[in-house]
Amino acid sequence: MFHYEGGIKEFVAYLNKGKTFLYDQVFYCEGTKDGIYVEIAMQHNDSYTENIYSFVNNINTPEGGTHLAGFKNALTTTLNDYARKNKLLKENETNLSGEDIREGLTAIISVKIEEPQFEGQTKQKLGNSEVRGAVDNLLREQFTYYLEQNPSLSKIICDKSILAQRARAAARKARDLTRRKTALEGMALPGKLADCSDKNPENCEIYIVEGDSAGGSAKTARSRNTQAILPLRGKILNVEKARLDRIYANAEIRAMITAFGTGIHEDFDLSKLRYHKIIIMTDADVDGAHISTLLLTFLYRFMPELIREGYVYLAQPPLFKVEKNKKVWYAYDVEELNSILKEIGRDNNNKIQRYKGLGEMDAEQLWETTMDPERRVLLRVVMNEDTTSEMDLTFTTLMGDQVEPRREFIEANAKYVQNLDV
Repeated sequence: MFHYEGGIKEFVAYLNKGKTFLYDQVFYCEGTKDGIYVEIAMQHNDSYTENIYSFVNNINTPEGGTHLAGFKNALTTTLNDYARKNKLLKENETNLSGEDIREGLTAIISVKIEEPQFEGQTKQKLGNSEVRGAVDNLLREQFTYYLEQNPSLSKIICDKSILAQRARAAARKARDLTRRKTALEGMALPGKLADCSDKNPENCEIYIVEGDSAGGSAKTARSRNTQAILPLRGKILNVEKARLDRIYANAEIRAMITAFGTGIHEDFDLSKLRYHKIIIMTDADVDGAHISTLLLTFLYRFMPELIREGYVYLAQPPLFKVEKNKKVWYAYDVEELNSILKEIGRDNNNKIQRYKGLGEMDAEQLWETTMDPERRVLLRVVMNEDTTSEMDLTFTTLMGDQVEPRREFIEANAKYVQNLDV
C-alpha cells in the first residue's frame, strides 16, 4: 500500500491531482464494527471514470471482494435515499445506478481484519462475508450524516449522477451498435478492417494504423493469414474529456471495439478477444506520438485488461534509412544510425533518409522494417498493480483539462525525450 502521512485522505488527494474536484474536502470516515476496522476516503471530480482502490491489512486487493461490495451497496443506497427524500429525483425517474454515482469518483476502502480469507486464482479478492456488512453499515451511517450536513455539496453529487444516468441511457443505445453479434444476427466487422484469414486468436494480430495511405501500404505489406489492419482516420476522440454517449458514438472507437470483439465495461469478455497482439503503428513524430497516447488512453480507461494481460504493443518503425553501394540498412534511433555509419564508413556515398512517416515507405520496406515478425521491433505496453495509480495520474495529467499540471509534467520530463520532431 502507498504510505502517506495524511493516510488514505492524502492518497485520494494525490490520485485526484490534476483533476477538477466537485467539492474541496475529501470525505473520510472510520470505525470498528464487529472487530473489523474500516476506513473510507473519497472525493468526486469532473472526469467520467471511477478510480477505486481497496486494501485489506494494507495489502492491495485489485479484484475487490466483500469490502468493495459493501462500499458500493452503501454508496448507491444512501445517495438514492437522499435524492428521493430531497426530491432531487422525481417520482417517475428510476433510481441512480452504482455506475452513475461512481462516475468521477476517487475512493479508497481499507479494512483491517484478524483472519482475512482470499478468493480467486490470484488470491487478490477478499471473501469474508462479515466484512461486507461492516463496511456497508459504517458508510451508510456516516455518509447519510455527511449528506444531510452539506446540502449544497450533496446536490452537486446528485446532479452529476443524474447527468451520468441520462448520458448512460444515450450510450446504451449507441453501445448496441458496438456489441459483437452472432453470425445469425449478422453484425459485420468494420468495413475498413482488412481481417486475417486465421481464426485462432493466438496466431492473430491487428495493426491499428493512422491514415488511409499508411493503411494502404500496411494492407499490401501484411501477411494476410495472421495480420489484420484497421486504419483510423485522423486523431481519435480524447476519452479523458468525453462522456460515454460521445465515446460510443465515435466511429473510430466503435470500429476498434467491434474489431477486438471483447466489448467494454460490463460487456467486457477477454475470452472473446480476436487478436492476441494489438499493435499501435503510428508515425515516429509528434503527431504520431499524440495518436498513440490517445489510443493508449482509450485502452487504459475502457479495456485495461488488454494492457494488464500483455496484449498491447507499440510498433517501432525505423527513423533512418541508410543506403551505400546499393546496400540498405535501417536505424531505429540515432545511436543505431551512428553505429551503422561507423561500421560502413562516413563518406559521400552514404545516402541517409530521415523517415517522417509510415507513408514514405513502400509496402516492401514497411514489411521488412516494421511488420515482419522475424525482424521487427515491438514494445509491449506493461501495467501492474504497483504502477496503476502513477499511470492513472499520468493519463489525467497529459489528457485532462488542466493546463498547468500538463506544462509541469512536460517541463519535468523533457530531458528524457529523444528524436523529437518539431
